[in-house]
Amino acid sequence: MTDSEAPPARTPEAVSGAPALPQEALRIASGYAFTGPALDLGALLWDGRCLPDVQIRIPLPMLNRHGLVAGATGTGKTKTLQLVAEQLSAQGVPVFLADVKGDVSGISAPGQENDRVRARASEVRQEWTPAGRPCEFYALGGMGHGIPVRATVTSFGPVLLSKVLGLNQTQEQSLGLIFHYADQKGLELVDLKDLRAVVAFLTSDEGKSELKGIGGLSTATAGVILRSLTAFEAQGMSPFFGEPEFDTNELLKVAGDGRGTVSVLELPAVQDKPQLFSTFLMWLLADLFHDLPEVGDVDRPKLVFFFDEAHLLFDDASKAFLDSITQTVRLIRSKGVGVFFVTQTPKDVPGDVLAQLGNRVQHALRAFTPDDQKALKATARTFPDSAYDLEEVLTALGTGEAVVTVLSEKGAPTPVAATRLRAPESLMGPIDPADLDEAVRKSPLHGRYAEAVDRVSAYERLTAAGEAGPDAGEAAGAEAGARARGESSAPGPGAGEGRGQRRKAEEAEEDDDSLVEQVVGSGVFKSLARSLGTQIGREITRSVFGTARRRR
Repeated sequence: MTDSEAPPARTPEAVSGAPALPQEALRIASGYAFTGPALDLGALLWDGRCLPDVQIRIPLPMLNRHGLVAGATGTGKTKTLQLVAEQLSAQGVPVFLADVKGDVSGISAPGQENDRVRARASEVRQEWTPAGRPCEFYALGGMGHGIPVRATVTSFGPVLLSKVLGLNQTQEQSLGLIFHYADQKGLELVDLKDLRAVVAFLTSDEGKSELKGIGGLSTATAGVILRSLTAFEAQGMSPFFGEPEFDTNELLKVAGDGRGTVSVLELPAVQDKPQLFSTFLMWLLADLFHDLPEVGDVDRPKLVFFFDEAHLLFDDASKAFLDSITQTVRLIRSKGVGVFFVTQTPKDVPGDVLAQLGNRVQHALRAFTPDDQKALKATARTFPDSAYDLEEVLTALGTGEAVVTVLSEKGAPTPVAATRLRAPESLMGPIDPADLDEAVRKSPLHGRYAEAVDRVSAYERLTAAGEAGPDAGEAAGAEAGARARGESSAPGPGAGEGRGQRRKAEEAEEDDDSLVEQVVGSGVFKSLARSLGTQIGREITRSVFGTARRRR
């Protein structure tokens, strides 16, 4: 060995007294020698050996540069999520986890020491201590264990709802016009029956004329949307939409002891509705994007969001939908949120999104079929150049092992490192359902979200106005408008004069409502537009995904 080939005087191996590291292993070790706070993933695998003196890590500030956790079923992706999540929590960073299979709840309880855990800890030189993390448990619409997570139809928006309903691009655009119509009229779309009521009105004999004012919305397309909504409700989807709406700021909480709260969305009860839960995850992310302020680069993320079964989000997605995802992922980093997509192969994620994922943990892939082999080759090409034969390594990795590359503290990709991962310190499996239910009941959020509320919204207003008829609807609208302005319309001395004053006020208000009247000309909607428009405002501002929030 020449002087130029000699290892540095102080390498990790030399300090420990172990045999000298191979030159390539030294190069990899230097790529992960971070000085600031970092998460410990495990120890380097090189030439069939585990080298515990070379620790593979992720710098904490780089967690908001997004990432990908991929691998075949049964290779340890869930345990990797658990390992990363519990370390983030320990460093004061809140975490969101989607629990599709129902085995992540154990992160709230201390792990159980056994021979396998002791062996793994010894191999990677881990000081393993059993410990749980502070958790909140949620469930979509209250189906299953967890605090109910609901969204109003208005805030969910037409783009995401079209994805859930399986609408084509034309129908999606038409649904957007219907939302625009309801926004302008102040018709609040809280639950699915509100939206169905608006669409039903537009397809009714009285409402067909209103379609002309919207432009581009045909009766036939509106009918298709109405039938899709009816079928959607028949599948039991109604509980996911309504109030009280979940405030995504709940996901940003830190426990009293300074540890980040791990928010676990329990999804086993809706495993047969994959399109629904993947789109709901996107709503949570889009809502955070909509509400959070810009913070730029931060020392630690505000939240790290793990998006499980990511391929479901991208399957059959329109170009506009994919563009919206790409833009959200690109921009949410500057709001302090890191997003990790979890799926089987990188090819499940569109190239424009994949290019933004700076941190990669790739578990083993199988190559049993020609399609598997093609996916393996494609995955290997997505990594930086390395000293490994990645196609060989990716098929030889064991459970709890992965190929890793992350962003260094300077933002440059680290060398590719085959890694034997650490063992999570929390329980690797679900906690008892009774314990989970008790944790939910004791949560301070239970009283806020547990009971659904069905207040007066578009369905009730349209139904009442339709039953009363146009003339009665006009009077009711004037009465509601007067109440909103703090006036009294109760008859009494001088009631005739009061009615005359109210009529003048209504006429003046009609001038202000000229935009509304251009779209809706019926007597029923004139009254509704006046009363609701005063209280709510003419139109809701929507984000890139068509989502909308009324500030809490």
